[in-house]
Amino acid sequence: MTVKPGMSATVEWVVEERHCTRRGHHDIFSTPNMVHLLEDAAIEAIAPHLEEGQSSVGSKVDVVHSAPTLKGQRVRATATVTEVDRRRVAFTIVVEDDVERIGAGTHERFVIDVAKFEARLASKGAAA
Repeated sequence: MTVKPGMSATVEWVVEERHCTRRGHHDIFSTPNMVHLLEDAAIEAIAPHLEEGQSSVGSKVDVVHSAPTLKGQRVRATATVTEVDRRRVAFTIVVEDDVERIGAGTHERFVIDVAKFEARLASKGAAA
């Protein structure tokens, strides 16, 4: 893994009905979908720097969704690596639409070995 502070990625979506919640007469970008968008940006920031057989899983999200975005508008999240501590990777997040900043916060992911993770899931599934 060659992940380092300062690495970043931006992911952009057009807000569709599936990304929305309804408030009054308007379909607006939902907070759970904002979290999904920022996680996608964080994944994109580090994925090219992971080794074969590695991936990442989210472990912590702390965001403020501070302004609405209407269905049909564009939203983009930029995730920037701020800290790498062994397998833990921390990010700052900024989320904007074409008009203003709509959210900001922090996110944390852990780099995993996919084979070990799948074995753990299989074991957990067998116990259920």
